Amino acid sequence: MNEYLMPITILIFLGTLSFIFWRPQVNEAIPASVGAVLVLLSGSVSLSDLIIITETIGGAAVTIIATIVMAIVLESFGFFHWAAEKLSEKAGGSGIRLFWYTNLFCFLMTLFVNNDGSILITTPILLMLLHHMKLKNHQKIPYLLSGALIATASSAPIGVSNIVNLIALKMVNMDLYMHTAMMFIPASAGLLLLALLLFAYFFNQIPRTISKLKPGQWSYPPTPGNHPLKTVPVPVIPENRPKFMRNILLFVLAVRLSLFAASYVHFPVPLMAVIGSMALLGWRWIYLRIPPTDMVKKTPWYILLFAFSMYVIIYGLHNIGLTQWLMKFMEPLLTQGYLLASIAMGSLLTVLSNLFNNHPALMIGTLTLTNMNLDPMTLKISYLSSVIGSDLGSLLLPIGTLATLIWLHMIKQGNVRITWGQYMKVTFTVIPVTLFFTLIVLGYWVSWLY
Repeated sequence: MNEYLMPITILIFLGTLSFIFWRPQVNEAIPASVGAVLVLLSGSVSLSDLIIITETIGGAAVTIIATIVMAIVLESFGFFHWAAEKLSEKAGGSGIRLFWYTNLFCFLMTLFVNNDGSILITTPILLMLLHHMKLKNHQKIPYLLSGALIATASSAPIGVSNIVNLIALKMVNMDLYMHTAMMFIPASAGLLLLALLLFAYFFNQIPRTISKLKPGQWSYPPTPGNHPLKTVPVPVIPENRPKFMRNILLFVLAVRLSLFAASYVHFPVPLMAVIGSMALLGWRWIYLRIPPTDMVKKTPWYILLFAFSMYVIIYGLHNIGLTQWLMKFMEPLLTQGYLLASIAMGSLLTVLSNLFNNHPALMIGTLTLTNMNLDPMTLKISYLSSVIGSDLGSLLLPIGTLATLIWLHMIKQGNVRITWGQYMKVTFTVIPVTLFFTLIVLGYWVSWLY
């Protein structure tokens, strides 16, 4: 190996991440693509490696894009505008009820869309509602911050809500059905604990009464620059609007469930996701007379480029020996039982995510795991604990996830100020407890199952 190859590859990796953190408003695919090209030119990734990378991320990319297409179609039906109305209606003038409905809403959006998409959809809705409720800045933070933390962490229970989780699933040869069977209970228990801790932390800041908003009393604020969904006028919906929206919601739920059914019977999950998205597009074409051609322009294709480019950079780090070093450090810990494996790998990914961002951290962690001589069950539980570390532990610092950086930028555009110090005061109180609780539950849950 060229003696300069290692420092060059590491500098490219750190330079790419530094630019993304420094300029979160810039499309993250741009610095990632530049970094990937430089890694290729340096020689740490070969052309044959590109074929392996393409095969690894291809299915995950198709699944996540199909999911985003469904979100864009839902917006065409006015679903998110309607959801905001229901959020205000269900709160019924109670700030505490609004807190719990906000967290439930963010959780469901991540399950139905994905973690980044959930942040991008729910944040403008919450900014809109809280602005028209005339809440003060410190009264808005409990809703916005708890919603963002829940939305991001909610990608842990099911692998289909995060493109990096899907890529990693392919790498460890684990199907979506098994992932959910092993992960849903521990991750959901962790999310419930996180919500309770956030409620206890913000209890004195949550207003007891809030304004009741009527439909038509409010409208969307200016759309943030990196929101993938462009606000459009709400289309004409039939008189029985609740029933219409309920039917759409049930259809989307059926599509999401079909992904797990497809995984169980070994039908290609990406193909099932595409079939569901095409069916929803066809429904919209028939009902609203909007042809599917608008998807070419509205779909955020840059997500594919970002995921591919980051994986190229991480593969370069793998080729220069980073994962070999991690293997020597971690393998003795991972072979001492499921519980220790869960805690050790989850802790490692928490540290890596907060240093380097959770996307590259999970890829590094998964590449490390797949090169160890672990038994199949230890490999799976180590991978699942990695997901918990990258989806939940990464929330300690704002740089831990790209979604958090985007969220900070969006609320700043909405004239809500929150400093890094304020953010970390909350996360360092609630995240460590939730993280270790979830990892311990995972260790015992898997031991009980198998």
